[in-house]
Amino acid sequence: MPTLPEDSTTVQRFTSRRSLLKVSAAGAAIAPVLAACGGGDSDSGGGAEGEPQRGGRLRVGVAGGGSGDTLDAHDPTDNVDIARNYALYAALMRFANDGTIEPYLAESLEANDDGTEWTLVLKEGLTFHDDSPVDAEAVVYSLRRILDPDNPMRGAGDMPGLDPEKLEIIDERTVLIPVDEPLVTLPEALAEYYNCVVPVDYDPENPIGAGPFKYSEFVVGEYSLFERHEGFHVEGQPYVDELEIIDFPDDDARVNALNSGSVEIISQVPQAQVTIIEGDPNLELMESETGMWLPFTMNIEEEPFDDVRVRQAFRLIVDRQEMIDQALAGYGQVGNDMYARMDPSYPEDIPQREQDIDEAKRLLADAGHEDGLDVELVTSDISAGVVAAAEVFQEQAREAGVNVSLRRVNPSDYWNPEEGFPYPFGQDFWSARNYITQTAQGSVVGAPYNETMWGEHEEWLEHLTQARQTPDEDERNEIIRKAQEIEYEEGGYIVWGFVNLIDAHSTRVHGLEPAVSGHPLGSYAFHTMWMEQE
Repeated sequence: MPTLPEDSTTVQRFTSRRSLLKVSAAGAAIAPVLAACGGGDSDSGGGAEGEPQRGGRLRVGVAGGGSGDTLDAHDPTDNVDIARNYALYAALMRFANDGTIEPYLAESLEANDDGTEWTLVLKEGLTFHDDSPVDAEAVVYSLRRILDPDNPMRGAGDMPGLDPEKLEIIDERTVLIPVDEPLVTLPEALAEYYNCVVPVDYDPENPIGAGPFKYSEFVVGEYSLFERHEGFHVEGQPYVDELEIIDFPDDDARVNALNSGSVEIISQVPQAQVTIIEGDPNLELMESETGMWLPFTMNIEEEPFDDVRVRQAFRLIVDRQEMIDQALAGYGQVGNDMYARMDPSYPEDIPQREQDIDEAKRLLADAGHEDGLDVELVTSDISAGVVAAAEVFQEQAREAGVNVSLRRVNPSDYWNPEEGFPYPFGQDFWSARNYITQTAQGSVVGAPYNETMWGEHEEWLEHLTQARQTPDEDERNEIIRKAQEIEYEEGGYIVWGFVNLIDAHSTRVHGLEPAVSGHPLGSYAFHTMWMEQE
């Protein structure tokens, strides 16, 4: 069973099959990494020569934002929410940029032989922004808030079988976590950015966390301002005095803000505007090959996607390389209708699905659409490349006799049920997760973003349950491959590619390192960033 010892530098590594990072200064081949509260390497000052300088206000333009913005540690949705989580909060575990799962607020996390009981020990001397201690009581409170059966938060699905009422405080730094069934993925769950530790009686309107920055100002849909947390548990960090995160739903406005000097950093440079950044000697790009994916989502409970033949046909409509070339300007990797690309269980041996218009037409005819098919695709600027992908699919679908009309929704409203979410045919963006954790977020019944309404397939669910309870990694991976293959044939996702994220910053800014999480700016590692002082 997984054991996370004190001062571990490599706790759990997932073997990479590809070189997963590319950055102009130095390329690196690393193992997969998921996002975690706090992000980035805690002992790193960044990728620049010289000692990090302290001071200044770092202004960051992040893609997205709107009326749905939140500061709730356990309920972030879009890019700007997630960025704020990395600034404000910290989790018990984390996924470092080199692919390890390691203790963060925790000193250790150890399981018994069958994975039905975990012992968590906190590091000494941890404090929240109000100087109160991060203790066992706060851990229990946080887990109970996440797992509240009357109001379960995003992370509840990551921890099946964990009864919050059975949590036991051993001493001020130690919590016993029993589970009703083996849960080998608990370290992953406790590293997710939305499973952070908050103080007892936490109030999202006046948020207090244990992250590198503490709350100062917040204007919904516009900006948020934070100041250095002097008691942050990583010595010497963060480096800047203040962090300002600014909403930029519009891609052009975000790039213009960087060009004009209104911000020092922006996330997710639109691929078509890379040359603009490259032409400015005062700006630099950082490219990260990631496990981020921008799927088309087919709701299997809604016509026409309740017919598996239609779902199979739509997958055959896509010319994946053309989609990457046009929607991502070539900054991406071809997908094969399976997510969790960097999980060691990923089925590399399944044949690559290629565009086959004739077979798509045959399947549609068999499904009763021999005279063509009209569908609405709901799209939004929720992440760079999403709308462009919709436009490319619209063109490709015409070859198969499918007329696609596009309905563009405001990003802040996209996941709103009043707009129709989950849509019969829509899109989304997902950061990199391992397969089991991803299913808890998007595929099982009751998942917070089950946009394809998948999860009731009995054989698939049996494989998933068995995998979650299997300690042996090789055996678990074989089971997951079987589940992946079922989704490959019958599921509701079109996973056409994986995104190379492109971020940009002023040459005055240092300390950025690429990560494969699919979250920009090295998993929003604000605590490692610093600025040359003028």
